[in-house]
Amino acid sequence: MASGTALIYDEEMTTHKLLWNDPICDIEVPERLSSSYEQLRSYHLVERCVRVPVREGSEEEILLVHSLEHLEVAKSTQTMNEEELKRVSENYDAFFFHPSTYHCARLAVGAALQLVDAVMAGKVRNGMALVRPPGHHSQRNAANGFCLFNNVAIAAEYAKLKYGLQRILIVDWDVHHGQGTQYIFEEDPSVLYFSWHRYEHQEFWPSLKESDYDAVGLGKGKGFNINLPWNKVGMGNSDYLAAFFHVLLPMAFEFDPELVIVSSGYDAGIGDPEGQMNATPEVFAHLTHFLMQLANGKLCVILEGGYHLKSLGESVCMTVRTLLGDPVPQITGEMAPCLSAVESIQNVRAAHKPYWKWLAYEDTSFLQNLSTKSHLLKKANSNPSTEDESQITNNNNTVKVERFLELHMKNILFPVPPIKTATTGSEGSEHFLPEHVQLVKEMDETEIKTLVSGFYADLVKEDKTLLSLGSTFVILDKILKKEVCNGIAASPTAALSAAVALRHSVRFGFQRVLCVFVGDMQMIPNTEDGKMLIINICEKEQSRKTGCKHYISLNWKEDAGGNDLFSAVLGFILPVAYSYQPNLTVIAVGPNRNLGISGISLLVALLRGLAESRVFAVIENTETSLMQSVAKALVGASTPPFGIYVPPTQEKVNKIKALRDQFQQEWKMLQCSVNDGTSRN
Repeated sequence: MASGTALIYDEEMTTHKLLWNDPICDIEVPERLSSSYEQLRSYHLVERCVRVPVREGSEEEILLVHSLEHLEVAKSTQTMNEEELKRVSENYDAFFFHPSTYHCARLAVGAALQLVDAVMAGKVRNGMALVRPPGHHSQRNAANGFCLFNNVAIAAEYAKLKYGLQRILIVDWDVHHGQGTQYIFEEDPSVLYFSWHRYEHQEFWPSLKESDYDAVGLGKGKGFNINLPWNKVGMGNSDYLAAFFHVLLPMAFEFDPELVIVSSGYDAGIGDPEGQMNATPEVFAHLTHFLMQLANGKLCVILEGGYHLKSLGESVCMTVRTLLGDPVPQITGEMAPCLSAVESIQNVRAAHKPYWKWLAYEDTSFLQNLSTKSHLLKKANSNPSTEDESQITNNNNTVKVERFLELHMKNILFPVPPIKTATTGSEGSEHFLPEHVQLVKEMDETEIKTLVSGFYADLVKEDKTLLSLGSTFVILDKILKKEVCNGIAASPTAALSAAVALRHSVRFGFQRVLCVFVGDMQMIPNTEDGKMLIINICEKEQSRKTGCKHYISLNWKEDAGGNDLFSAVLGFILPVAYSYQPNLTVIAVGPNRNLGISGISLLVALLRGLAESRVFAVIENTETSLMQSVAKALVGASTPPFGIYVPPTQEKVNKIKALRDQFQQEWKMLQCSVNDGTSRN
């Protein structure tokens, strides 16, 4: 398995710049690149990455996507004077040429292809290319929206041609619709294109009917073009996460890509004058973490937009940290998607129902009367502010956001524990556990007895179970004291170990501990004070405590043909967990487990995004292959194999829907349709 993260950057790409006054194009400045790189350096992330040199994309590579005519026009601008450059630029919507533009655009293409090569050849696991000009608006025969050549589209075509790939996922989280990418692939079922974008009912640039949710692709490509329109500004972290849980991730796991490419625009982040959204930089760490679980970790992130330099720089750093495998910071903000976001999610799901197995039994219907239509009328009747006034507002806002981000980043960033994953060693266990798992010394017998008699005597009835708690205590203490990030222990009684771990963590001072228990949980702690949330995945329905929002019984038996847990994890467990925002996650596998190794690995890998990646896993008995797989997921060094995708049966879809209906008022990230209850305004 490849390791390492590539970083591709060349100062040469900052020479492309605007030579005349143009209020539309003047935000696309060279500092977008140089200040992002400086921010990476200030966090000492550059030296942790594998440097991959830039090269120019060849004409043949550019012609994989673009017409010869478009290439010749771009080439001809190298020797033009300012007046001529201005005249050619005016032929396009929101684009400017400089004598170095053609060279820079070829470097941007080459950087994207170098990244694809490094990832596909196994030199690195993943990587990021900092490039400009960006690419996702450029079309076969036209520059558009600051973009000359479509870097990501060329990278996808190149990967298909050179490596014979048959399934590539492109995730475009830029705040503008990448209509260029859509046009290039809309008839191609080998590329799944997902874009969310500020739309405002076609009022926002590029103001195209085909940017709406009902543009699902053409011909053989139907169902492989996913547009999620944001019909108002101010979307935040919870809206972006809801889009991933309820639209993108279920489609992505069903599609099963061999490579993931991100059109990584950070104008979807807070403070950006284009996007006017409220998402904070750490959300990009969470989105990156999710995408790293696909395609065996093969992930290429390629820069698109982002026009607030501080917001851009911090978001780039969050993305790179996550690619490097650092723990993901706690997400901030209220965990409830807004009504308009839920409306858009509902319409996308309804539009794609005919094309996706995971949606086959979902109860989806189109919404016509959207809550944001009235906002548009108000907007149309209001007096537009003068250009000077809006410039002053923008400048003040930029400074305000800079100050906010300075404080915000100090609050959410934390020192990474020196050890990633710990376990207590039994004889020979180091031979089957992945590297990077550190063996720690068992707790002394006298110490265990003192601790148990003081606080856990009511739980521990026998001496032999008492001694087995040694590894639980020693690993958990190291996690709680932030000496290790996460850990795994084998136990003869997982239910007892989990119950002790939960009480021990709360005693230590943690206010919210999530426990996902797989199998028969014979000891169910009292959860009424809200300091613990238990999700018990079991074969038989647990009748106890069903009315309590902090104890949820999920009756599930995995399909014998493969892994059908995706729908439960993405549609229920993750939304509940993110709504709760735990400080620690305990994952326990007990007797009569009803999930296979691939389902349990999926759970562990995705839940590692919560609680600053603080996870304690406890496995009943030393089942070597399960221990190995969970340890791999905890280390994050390789993506565990998630098994064959199996779509959920109607019975299971109904089960998830019933649970969603029961709990969505408490755990609001479950909302994915308007009939499901009210979201935040």
